[in-house]
Amino acid sequence: MDNTSTSDIVIINGNSHPDLANMVAERMGLKNGGCSVFHKSNRETIVEISDSVRGKDIYIIQTGTKDANNNIMELLIMAYACKTSSARSIVGVIPYLPYSKQCKMRKRGCIVSKLLAKMMCTSGLTHIITMDLHQKEIQGFFDIPVDNLRASPFLLQYIQESIPDYRNSVIVARNPGVAKKANSYAERLRLGLAVIHGEQKEAESDEVDGRYSPPPTSAYSNLLGNSVEMCLPATPRNSTPQHAPSSSSRTRTTSVSVGVPEHPIKVKPPLTIVGDVNGRIAIMVDDLIDDVQAFVAAAEMLKDNGACKIYVLATHGLLSSDAPRLLDESPIDEIVVTNTIPHEIQKLQCHKIKTIDISILIAEAIRRIHNKESMSYLFRNVTLED
Repeated sequence: MDNTSTSDIVIINGNSHPDLANMVAERMGLKNGGCSVFHKSNRETIVEISDSVRGKDIYIIQTGTKDANNNIMELLIMAYACKTSSARSIVGVIPYLPYSKQCKMRKRGCIVSKLLAKMMCTSGLTHIITMDLHQKEIQGFFDIPVDNLRASPFLLQYIQESIPDYRNSVIVARNPGVAKKANSYAERLRLGLAVIHGEQKEAESDEVDGRYSPPPTSAYSNLLGNSVEMCLPATPRNSTPQHAPSSSSRTRTTSVSVGVPEHPIKVKPPLTIVGDVNGRIAIMVDDLIDDVQAFVAAAEMLKDNGACKIYVLATHGLLSSDAPRLLDESPIDEIVVTNTIPHEIQKLQCHKIKTIDISILIAEAIRRIHNKESMSYLFRNVTLED
């Protein structure tokens, strides 16, 4: 990183992941900027920037953790403080974007990641660097440039260098939604692919709420009939309609008997596996490990089907609640995540968790953006499946 003009770069960070911020600054030959973020007794967030940021390029390193709401407020206040202090540009380096799983409309909820994107743009951020978004389409929520870096080269290298006899492996998607990512890994490593299909419990989208209440049949048909009569134009007596529908057009029209037809009930089959894992090393891949019950259930099924070893690889290791204990008691042999999210406490609780350092990728992205170099080198060989 020694060819970087560092005189006008300032790296600051909040409380979410100071270790990562220090590693990035060290790789770039910089010292972390003087920024203090603390909370008052009433839990309000206070930001104090001791160094001048006027005319500087500011890089705020703040990731998402289990304390997501405080992480977001710290980032927004730091960005706004830099904006009002006349910083030239303010780049948010957010390795794990909080609320990224809430990127679809669910029942009477809302698309929270869209709201978060608007808040970030309003706070003064001029650019976002993130990594392995839950859905790539989230980039469209922002009105500023977004660079969605990939951790897959690090994970692929780990498979090739640290998993003995990885040629005897099969890449496993723990549900059909992860099949694209798993297929990308399988093609790059020239390995087989297996997909686990089915559910153990009712999906969130199938939970019953008040909107499933059907209208009364008689009342609905009366209302429908009245509304149709009101919409028809008045026809004078002793006259025939000029444009009466022909009998052939009526025969091509299909109508339901009464009311609006309802969706058939989904019947989710029990967990089944498509593909052969007998006597093979099973490698599950995903973008996030948070609640681990699904991973444990998938691992138990892989073990029952003859898998000799089971690995789980993911970019973000949130590992909420009692995830370390569940993983430690599970048939999973090793869990490999990057350090986009701090998880040192979880590693003390579960010896199976291993970490890959991705600070060099973030440092290189910052260097290229600051020097106005192309980012395409960091996305070489990336396909739509990644």
